[in-house]
Amino acid sequence: MIRVLLVDDHQVVRRGLRTFLEVQDDIEVVGEAADGTEGVAQAEELKPDVVLMDVKMPGMDGVEALRRLRELANPARVLIVTSFTEQRTVVPALRAGAAGYVYKDVDPDALAGAIRSVHAGHVLLQPEVAGALLSQEGTGGGHGRAGSLTEREREVLGLIADGRSNREIARALVLSEKTVKTHVSNILMKLDLADRTQAALWAVRHGVAG
Repeated sequence: MIRVLLVDDHQVVRRGLRTFLEVQDDIEVVGEAADGTEGVAQAEELKPDVVLMDVKMPGMDGVEALRRLRELANPARVLIVTSFTEQRTVVPALRAGAAGYVYKDVDPDALAGAIRSVHAGHVLLQPEVAGALLSQEGTGGGHGRAGSLTEREREVLGLIADGRSNREIARALVLSEKTVKTHVSNILMKLDLADRTQAALWAVRHGVAG
């Protein structure tokens, strides 16, 4: 079961999400929160696999909540669910550590698929937002450090850029998932990147993508 936490300041949105997700055989809603502060507390207490997070909320917003979760090293994958389409709204959330985003009018089946996808380690980025991230200073951290990667690490990085999960990378390269996780950690450290999203974007910018 994929354990999901809902963080949105509109009760009707949370109720709608819960109603749909609870009929999924492999998804369990373990909690709800009405703002970022409560969302962070619930994520720490409940240890969900995936957090569905709104961006605009009173008090602590979604971006600040993402930063706080990163500071706490919370392992939950965060999927932004927003009604805002502007890059200036979505991009900061992705740079703060979100695994991707969907709009609130997303088809229910597509939402379930997005949850499964980010849980599996994928990064969900629409092309226009990926372009915006790539154009911003700092997204391509690690300039000049590509040479510090081993050949295997470059292979792993290329597969991250292809949207592969650790399990899929392990199968493709005939490695254990534990070994892949080690390679991913080394890549992030060597390139001074915060997460897989930045690693994928770095790979695209520097021609490492497969």
